[in-house]
Amino acid sequence: MVADALVYHPTVAHYLRFVATTVGRDKLLRTLQYFSRFYAWYLYRTNHPERVIAPFEAIKKQFGLTRKCLRIGKNVEHFKAAATAFDNTAMDPILKYCAVGRQLGYAMYLSLDTVTYLDASGIRPIASAKRLQREAYKAWFIGLMFNTVSGLYILWQLRQRERSIDKKDGEGVVESKKIQRERNSTNVQLISDLCDLTVPGAALGYANLDDGIVGLAGTVSSLIGIWGAWKKTA
Repeated sequence: MVADALVYHPTVAHYLRFVATTVGRDKLLRTLQYFSRFYAWYLYRTNHPERVIAPFEAIKKQFGLTRKCLRIGKNVEHFKAAATAFDNTAMDPILKYCAVGRQLGYAMYLSLDTVTYLDASGIRPIASAKRLQREAYKAWFIGLMFNTVSGLYILWQLRQRERSIDKKDGEGVVESKKIQRERNSTNVQLISDLCDLTVPGAALGYANLDDGIVGLAGTVSSLIGIWGAWKKTA
């Protein structure tokens, strides 16, 4: 009876729906990858022996390579999203061009990332792999910056909308609650984007960040991603 209660529990069904998605599995792997990056740095800084650090370095490397493989072909999705956003005549012009810039940035990042996978996995050594990876990071950075600008613009729009409503009116109260939900969602996405910016920012030398900070930031954005993917599969 206890076994049946566990097997048929709604949470188990929810978990199965979650891990059945590519996004769900990717976010789980990403969390472990970036936490391992942080923890390997922490162990090194606290003078632990190499044999203790090595497993976490291996997790960071192998899970990163696995995620590269899982992302192959995903660039098409972002190219399509960029075209859809560009054709959307009803969209706010600033949000429209931010969406196009974000999607093209992600698409270029994933396209270049696919090429570097061949070198990283040993399938086909590429002399220019390091340069291509750097260009990939630049594209990712640009995409994240567009998304950050979009988030800040949405927050400004929400403030403008909030000033125009009468909170004493019934409809105004409903609208105020709707604005608050949108603001919370935008703030969470902004935190995620700012955390993600540390990864290409550090790799490109735009910011002097060690693996501890990058690992923690990546872990936070990954957990936010897990939370979002979990809600979508509810």
